[in-house]
Amino acid sequence: MIPKSYIQIEDITDIPSLPEIFIRVNEVVNNPRSSLEDVGKVISEDTGLTARLLKIVNSAFYGFPSHIETISRAVTIVGTQQLRDLALATSVIRLFSGIPHDLLDMESFWRHSVACGITARILATFRRESNVERFFVAGILHDIGRLILCLQKSEEMRDILKQVRQGANTVRVVEFDVLGFDHTTVGGALIQAWKLPASLEEVVLCHHAPLQASRYPVEAAVIHVADIFSHAMQLGHSGECWVPPLEGKAWDRLGLPVSILSSTIDQIDRQYYDTVQMILPESHHG
Repeated sequence: MIPKSYIQIEDITDIPSLPEIFIRVNEVVNNPRSSLEDVGKVISEDTGLTARLLKIVNSAFYGFPSHIETISRAVTIVGTQQLRDLALATSVIRLFSGIPHDLLDMESFWRHSVACGITARILATFRRESNVERFFVAGILHDIGRLILCLQKSEEMRDILKQVRQGANTVRVVEFDVLGFDHTTVGGALIQAWKLPASLEEVVLCHHAPLQASRYPVEAAVIHVADIFSHAMQLGHSGECWVPPLEGKAWDRLGLPVSILSSTIDQIDRQYYDTVQMILPESHHG
């Protein structure tokens, strides 16, 4: 699925492995013989993941009227695929270390990603999409290629981000100028290497060019719009100094009235700070 013209992608080595706990959760969710209890048991073996998931299901992110005290209850109420997707989102964030703070502020990067995920989930809910957590995961992972570039091409990325700060253009355009490819291509390659769903791969590849999404056009459009929302609301910082341009036809593709915008912003405000505190390691800022 990665275009052959981006052969430079083979320069990218030492791709981090998916967290073992997510691989095990994914296996049990995908096994048709697994019960809800089996899923809960695997999650419960990781105390850190258990604590994070219980915080999320008891937060404004869901707004359940009563407190959920056990993972088995969470699996019953939230669903196995949904908890699997939340496990992916919260686990991947802990994979990336070793990126110098002066190159990219990782906490700010993930705050932007969380904002994008929350916004995408809200937009998907307005559209009555099934399993809206997959939109949350896509928002969390949309810029993950930039982290690979910071790890593998740190000097080039230092130059790219310097040019962006000096007003050159958006990060993506400067990435193309310097590298010949951009973070979306690297992100798509990573999702493919991790054997995650094709929908996630296409969304990561096409979140700046949603009209190029052939198989999952709505998902790509949702993340495109959510990304712009997050930049415009200045929630976190992905290295970008500009609000990326909105593809008007992507908004049209969502089929949502403009009247939902104020409600969307209210819900982002209500969910964002708590979700950052729950998901990000050692988060100190909202």
